[in-house]
Amino acid sequence: MKITKVECFVLLVPDYRADACSSAQDNLVVKIHTDEGHVGIGETDTNPWAARAMIEAPGTHIMGLGLTEMLVGADPSDVEGLWDKMYKGSAMTGRRGLGICAMGALDMALWDLRGKVEGKPCWQLLGGAVNPTITPYASLLPEGDDLDTYTRILVERAEKAKALGFRAVKLEVCTKGPYSHNSLQIEDDREIAKIVAACRKAIGPEMTVMVDVAYAWRDWKEALRAIEMFADQDIFFIETPLPSDDVEGYAKLVKASPVRIAAGEWLNSRFEFLELFRTGGLDVAQPDVGRVGGLTEARRVAMHAADHGLLVVPHCWKSAIGIAASAHLSVVSPTCTHIEFLPRELADSRLRTELCSEELPIVDGRIPLPTKPGLGVTLDEAALSTFRVQ
Repeated sequence: MKITKVECFVLLVPDYRADACSSAQDNLVVKIHTDEGHVGIGETDTNPWAARAMIEAPGTHIMGLGLTEMLVGADPSDVEGLWDKMYKGSAMTGRRGLGICAMGALDMALWDLRGKVEGKPCWQLLGGAVNPTITPYASLLPEGDDLDTYTRILVERAEKAKALGFRAVKLEVCTKGPYSHNSLQIEDDREIAKIVAACRKAIGPEMTVMVDVAYAWRDWKEALRAIEMFADQDIFFIETPLPSDDVEGYAKLVKASPVRIAAGEWLNSRFEFLELFRTGGLDVAQPDVGRVGGLTEARRVAMHAADHGLLVVPHCWKSAIGIAASAHLSVVSPTCTHIEFLPRELADSRLRTELCSEELPIVDGRIPLPTKPGLGVTLDEAALSTFRVQ
């Protein structure tokens, strides 16, 4: 069996907002075809036009080969071997950032393809189940250009997530810093504490609560001061309190913070995670399967995290394809506690609600072990055509 074709689909919702703090409005979906009629699918969360160019661009020398040309003609069953081939062959143009994101979509599709060929779910191919269940947390991104509206909608969505049966929620409190929500920019950290407290009061003490502040604070002392304002709300972790490159700041914050510190959504490859692991800069590692280099690399990150005594909670702000990849990663990751989940019922993007006609189910607040071959999700070809940018 050989790979015969790689297809890239740039997708965009027609009513996208460039000022929104949501990357679920666009997508890059890939299909990998074989000469025996099998097709694997994958996606990645980055600029889809740029990622498509990284995949389709031809190479002109052995240090900068094209990703597609390295795959076509190859045996798709050797997924990890193909990862290494792509990583080494595109080293001059890849290695980090866009290159790893592009590889992530392809690697995800290769595992889906192999699972379909062998009739097995991806988690079985990745080493077998060490976690019998998968617990999704509902990611809640509110709307509103004033503090009262923003708080009200976030509270309402937290209550809706509870009603839907979720056992955990993550509050996207993007009100400060470079990625604040729309025109809302609140400098007083006490307002963040009030939002968190309002949500906790609304949903009660039994639900697990995480808080994402989207790189809100400039240094670790500012972050610590703010975190201490709402640490009494029983918060499971604080996500991305500092810029990704502030390795020393993360290490200092982890030592001082009364709440776990989580990060990693933008990190590419295990090597960037290892830098934070070795300096003590994380309590919770958040590899995004597409961005970190696919299931091959995400599993490596998870195993390194376990070796360092750290929790793993995969990041995913995309479609049911990426959610499924996170679920399979969760099953094989010894220290994984939750996966990120953007509920259809609370999603603003039609790509999240329409792109897949079949996705992994949630039963009593958990995702059962997937049993269908590959990732276990099905693309809606009509939706793929509707949202495709020519």
